[in-house]
Amino acid sequence: MPGLLARYDALIASGELRADPDQRAAAERLARLQDELEAPPPPRRWYAAILGSGPTAPDPRGVYLWGGVGRGKSMLMDLFVDTLALSEKRRVHFHAFMLEVDRRIAEARKAQLKDPLVAVAQDMAAGLKCLAFDEMVVTNTADAAIMGRFFTALMEAGTVIVTTSNRPPRDLYKDGLNRSLFLPFIDLVERRMDVLSLNGPTDYRLDRIGGLAMWHAPLGDAATAQVREAFFRLTDFEPEDAAHVPSGELDLGGGRTLYVPKSLKGVGVFSFRKLCGENRGAADYLAIAQTFHTVILVGIPRMGPENRNEAIRFTKLIDALYEHRVKLFVTAAAAPEDLYQSGDGAFEFERTVSRLNEMQSEEYMALGHGVEN
Repeated sequence: MPGLLARYDALIASGELRADPDQRAAAERLARLQDELEAPPPPRRWYAAILGSGPTAPDPRGVYLWGGVGRGKSMLMDLFVDTLALSEKRRVHFHAFMLEVDRRIAEARKAQLKDPLVAVAQDMAAGLKCLAFDEMVVTNTADAAIMGRFFTALMEAGTVIVTTSNRPPRDLYKDGLNRSLFLPFIDLVERRMDVLSLNGPTDYRLDRIGGLAMWHAPLGDAATAQVREAFFRLTDFEPEDAAHVPSGELDLGGGRTLYVPKSLKGVGVFSFRKLCGENRGAADYLAIAQTFHTVILVGIPRMGPENRNEAIRFTKLIDALYEHRVKLFVTAAAAPEDLYQSGDGAFEFERTVSRLNEMQSEEYMALGHGVEN
């Protein structure tokens, strides 16, 4: 089977990828980690066999690969896992893994195990030499509080971590509640993993959504099919597994959370009724804009004076998404210009219409996620 670098070079030769120095450096680092993981253990000397001990080499350093949307992080992770000649490997979405950890710690507590967190980490590390995460993002306060101890125990048990993220380690769980409890995890990453930046100029994910419009009206099966297609292309999720798309809980602060019915690789799916039909403020929309690089919003209705509160919330949502350069796909009852045509607030809504139209442009879609410095 061709190795990682051979597969990567073949993608460039075929024209599927463009030469990118940062991407090439990341591919070379991942290939080096493969060599370290696949290397046989050092031979034991005769005296070590008698004493029951042997030479030990330090575990390989993990890799934390971060960068903007579409820079090829998931592609490199695919190549790394596919070409890693190791049976003791696992690739899992970070959110799904933390849900599993939470469940197993709860079971360990019921079983009255000593230090349930460490016990679960050691049990999960058994027979697991490499654990690969795609899109590490931390929004849950409970997870943030345990990650330092849990991943320390996991690494000390011999598991090497490889992960991708849209953010550098120091920006994880930024401004989160009780963030001081999360800082040991950041220190652990910087101490035990190589942090690589992948922020080249090419957004490869834009190629995947080429030909797909952002705005789909009127409401109906055809519009729904288009945003479903956008979700599948952006997340690499197979359509036949649509019933098993991971959901999520977004921490809004103050003990409040927002259920995200579909949440994967920085793409969140929401209904207009949930985001704008309920009493929400700018802080809620800011949390969404900071967490997701792409939002799919379904079911936007026509609005009038009787929906003024919903229209105001919709305006605040669009402001937050626009300012953080979030990509937006929608199903709506009408074009932006026809959503709120008359009545109290219609004039102010024109600014939102202007932003929605700009968000459909190629120039906006090419922008990286986050507030421009």
